[in-house]
Amino acid sequence: MMSEQEALKCSNARNRGGTQRVEGKLRASVEKGDYYEAHQMYRTLFFSHDAGAFIAFRMFLWHCAADLSMLVLESLEKSEAKVEDEDLEHLAKLFSLMDPNSPERVAFVSRALKWSTGGSGKLGAPKLHQLLAVTLWKEQNYSESRYHFLHSSDGEGCAQMLVEYSAQRGFRSEVDMFVAQAVLQFLCLKNKNSASVVFSTYTQKHPSIEKDPPFVQPLLNFIWFLLLAVDGGKLTVFTVLCEQYQPSLKRDPMYNEYLDRIGQLFFGVPPKQSSSYGGLLGNLLNSLMGSGEGEDEEGEEAQEHGSPIELD
Repeated sequence: MMSEQEALKCSNARNRGGTQRVEGKLRASVEKGDYYEAHQMYRTLFFSHDAGAFIAFRMFLWHCAADLSMLVLESLEKSEAKVEDEDLEHLAKLFSLMDPNSPERVAFVSRALKWSTGGSGKLGAPKLHQLLAVTLWKEQNYSESRYHFLHSSDGEGCAQMLVEYSAQRGFRSEVDMFVAQAVLQFLCLKNKNSASVVFSTYTQKHPSIEKDPPFVQPLLNFIWFLLLAVDGGKLTVFTVLCEQYQPSLKRDPMYNEYLDRIGQLFFGVPPKQSSSYGGLLGNLLNSLMGSGEGEDEEGEEAQEHGSPIELD
């Protein structure tokens, strides 16, 4: 009878052989320009019911994740295959296996997001952003996770991540600021639905916040009234609201900048002739909000402008 240790050695040897075959076939397909074959092969491996082949594939990913991820992405780019949810899930899985600190991971994300929208220049498919956000959340990379949640349609997931972020990294006095920033940024992206969901979920689930309005924290009451005002669309209500809550809004200099944009998008406020902000602050706003006008659909069309950035 073969001992357990000997059996493990044999299994590892078979898996190493499998990883070499996987790498060789995929690389050969890409190098000879047969991107359809490469695309089909990696899909077959992901869906394989052959446990040995899948283990070999995963072992190869752990050792050469960055290299293989780029090969898989190149096969997708050049195969002109239709973007499917399964492909987005595969790309997110490859992302999760890469070294979080590797520069290749940054390049991979940029190319994957571009491919997910057909190279149209949009910020990326909301589904892929959501999958990336969840992976980064598991890694406790909360700021990067929040960025990707903002460009997804998952307000509930974003709220749950923010509750954890607040508990792990924030001060008790800042519990209201975590969700206020997210709501204002969702509104700047013209995504009213996610703004409402992130607010209601966060206030319901955060252990330091009352479950229903009115809240102890004035900033939370402002956000609650703001969401109601956005639905009503009355400029006078918006103006009075911003004036009454100025003490709370002065806690973060970005709040009034966000509200200027929200006023333009939802209340017909004309754009300022000249921006009062510049440099890094201006770049952040332009990247987050986009510079185009006339988007009619919430969320999706607002993502056509700008480029991915890290939001503090």
